[in-house]
Amino acid sequence: MSSFLDEMAAASATRLRLARARLPEPALLDLAARTPAPPRLRLSTDGFDLMAELKLRSPAAGALGAQDSPVGPRALAYARAGAAAVSVLTEPSRFDGSLSHLTEAAGALAPLAVPAMRKDFLIDPYQVLEARAAGAGGVLLILRMLSSATLAALIDCARTHGLFVLLEAFDEHDLDRMQQVIAADAGRTVLLAGVNCRDLGTLEVVPERLSELAPLLPPQVPHVAESGLERGEDARRLAGMGYGLALVGSALMRSEDPAALVRELLEAGRAGRGVA
Repeated sequence: MSSFLDEMAAASATRLRLARARLPEPALLDLAARTPAPPRLRLSTDGFDLMAELKLRSPAAGALGAQDSPVGPRALAYARAGAAAVSVLTEPSRFDGSLSHLTEAAGALAPLAVPAMRKDFLIDPYQVLEARAAGAGGVLLILRMLSSATLAALIDCARTHGLFVLLEAFDEHDLDRMQQVIAADAGRTVLLAGVNCRDLGTLEVVPERLSELAPLLPPQVPHVAESGLERGEDARRLAGMGYGLALVGSALMRSEDPAALVRELLEAGRAGRGVA
């Protein structure tokens, strides 16, 4: 792992210990069981969708929003503009995130039947249960951070509790593991194959990674382009490479009219689908 992922894994382990001390797993299971079922991820027949992200800080870009900014209205604006899901950063130390943001976003999205996804550095099924109890409909799992046994346990927990899983890869080795995971799952879990083009060492975006890795993505599941999308032309280009979704965070958080940007990205992506 990179030093950044090492740091995030250590911080995640600390939060996990503290959370278990506050709320033992049997109590969390009970809470998750009593939480209303999350909306299912529904993708458009138009061939391109957006996962719009809520994050208050980026380690690369700095502050993107105030910690006391209400996330519910922004999540609702994303969904009303056409986002298929809303990704919510819950990592507190480098992203200013919180599980309360996930709860607020999921509550705002529920009437529109749009799922929220927990984006964090998850290392244990307990954290998937936390996402479920907060109302999430999905979780992101970073392949490079997880052993095969841990990854299998996390996916099994997500499947048991009705959550979709975005598997995040950075290079060919990650994609080899992803292929194995998807083949072993055999369609039992709603899985998405993501490529993050942010370099984990420098935290800079390397857009070429999306085009280089696109042909290696598993054909059985939808493909998600992560990081580096700023405008409609980016979405059109990625759709032409075969990506069916894009996860967009910083550009939306910086935009004065995020709903308009969601619509622009969707229109351009759908127009570019199948156009190399």
